[in-house]
Amino acid sequence: MDAKRIVTGALVGGVAMYLLGYLIFVLAFGGFYAANVGSATGVDRDVPLQWAIALGTLALATLVTLAVDSRPGTASMAQGFVTGGVVGFLVWMGANFIIYGATNVQTLTRTIVDPLLEFVRTGVVGAIIAAVLARGAKAARVAT
Repeated sequence: MDAKRIVTGALVGGVAMYLLGYLIFVLAFGGFYAANVGSATGVDRDVPLQWAIALGTLALATLVTLAVDSRPGTASMAQGFVTGGVVGFLVWMGANFIIYGATNVQTLTRTIVDPLLEFVRTGVVGAIIAAVLARGAKAARVAT
């Protein structure tokens, strides 16, 4: 694990995760999320802070990169998908149930569905990161 691999995986993964997040959570399931808010009102921003969403996405992509790159050998895209999916699922399952237990901002249905959708997003990103890291490893072997 070196800094260049982590930065590369995090940046490529972060961009992919941001775009997939828009496609999944806004375009495909935006209506579901809007219909499954809790009893709290006025908690959603009229205009989301995209810089904050991008920064959080970059942090999660870095975590997925660390998990994929920590596997012994070079992870395949399938291994990257599973690793990324499990990381995203566990992070969001934990966060969502804590949020559900402490606040009124989402329903139980949303609490359960969100980590499942996140499994897909972080799984796809994990596969992308694995492919990018494998390509970098192959290029390093050829150069030596």
